[in-house]
Amino acid sequence: MATFTPRIARSFSRQASSKHHQSLLSRAFSTSHRRAIVKPFLLADIGEGITECQVIQWFVQPGARVEQFDKLCEVQSDKASVDITSPFDGVIKKLHYAPDDMAITGKPLVDIDIQGEIGEEESNLLGGADKASATEESSSVETVSREQSVKAEGSTPSRSLPSSPGGGERAPRKVNGDLATLATPAVRHLTKELNVKISDVSGSGRDGRVLKEDVHRHVSQASTTSIPSQPQPTPVEGDRTMSLTPVQNQMFKLMTRSLTIPHFLYSCSADMTGLTGIRKTLNGSKTTDKLTHLPFILKALSIALRRHTLLNSALDTSDPKKPSLTSFAAHNFGVAVDTPSGLLVPVLKNVQNMSIGEIASRLRELSEKARNNKLAPADFKGATFTVSNIGSVGGGVVSPVISEPQVAILGIGRSRVVPAFDANDELVKREELVLSWSADHRVVDGAECARCAERVKALIEDPAAMLVEMR
Repeated sequence: MATFTPRIARSFSRQASSKHHQSLLSRAFSTSHRRAIVKPFLLADIGEGITECQVIQWFVQPGARVEQFDKLCEVQSDKASVDITSPFDGVIKKLHYAPDDMAITGKPLVDIDIQGEIGEEESNLLGGADKASATEESSSVETVSREQSVKAEGSTPSRSLPSSPGGGERAPRKVNGDLATLATPAVRHLTKELNVKISDVSGSGRDGRVLKEDVHRHVSQASTTSIPSQPQPTPVEGDRTMSLTPVQNQMFKLMTRSLTIPHFLYSCSADMTGLTGIRKTLNGSKTTDKLTHLPFILKALSIALRRHTLLNSALDTSDPKKPSLTSFAAHNFGVAVDTPSGLLVPVLKNVQNMSIGEIASRLRELSEKARNNKLAPADFKGATFTVSNIGSVGGGVVSPVISEPQVAILGIGRSRVVPAFDANDELVKREELVLSWSADHRVVDGAECARCAERVKALIEDPAAMLVEMR
């Protein structure tokens, strides 16, 4: 028995040593595993039933490290531009769209190597199944276990943890060239037509945004400064096929649906002489901001709609067999605004509760945001009636097109001075403004539209009566 004792002792010693090493390794790698998964980030629905939007510019490139709420890109919908931010910390692996491409909502926008724990709410923004991530996580645990078993063979375990994926220095986020230039899709299409690099154009808009005027000025300056050594033949322009801009695309869809509406048209002329006198007096007092005709007309319209509620309604034809009509208590007027990117219709809400001064102030705010492309999707929602102030450009009688599901629209022409006869049959000068109405003849009869139009005309021609009925 004495012969076998040393061997048994050495065997027990090796087993104890092995267990000791495994215990040390277990403690060394007992830290929780950080999740590092490459997942596609889906473009979420930005509201108003928008199914696609145009990528204006990227703020990141593959390999760039991003943190939560860092801007990824700027997209332009049919109505407004929106910055898309990252909901995760991680590293950008792939961009699924190039600038000017149309991105589809619900489809992958970028691939992100996600680092950190992901909650249930954030996981809904990712593509793919959770099983894939669980498989990757289990495979990484198996890899660590195999490394532990290799190191246990006579080597001292190290307590230093492996470096996290993508954990190097953050890649530079600066975007050069065309991607860093702020411009609307319409302006980018114009630069392509004129064969101009948008990065060479100096923008005069807010934050250096390039406008159409900047592109035309750049082209004219380039043509005057370039002196050809030899006479060149004048190129002949041929036919061009272009895609619709986002604003034009939205207009195409809305106006195509509006062609199914039978329009009843009505126009009348209002004497603006008295109202113009009051407006000039108020503008000369310097106690208020400059007032135009539009705030007075909108207030007169709101007062008239309190009596003629049918014109402030929406027609639901989703069930052709049982159409329904909803009359609104709130007077939310969509006011058409001409902008460099096209016609936009922000909504002036609750006009029935606003004074003329408040209407004028809110109109200026919406117009400035529209021209600077700063309108949010909420600024386009909830319109119950539309007003087209084409008079800011010119014209008299117009034929405005109803925006579905609304049932009426008002077009305002430009006021002009015309000869007229007063009560004593004497020739006088009169300032005249033409108001053009369109109503959905399926639910609004002509007499009701005419009565509402004449009511608005009477209030405009007699501002004192409008003052009495204001709340």
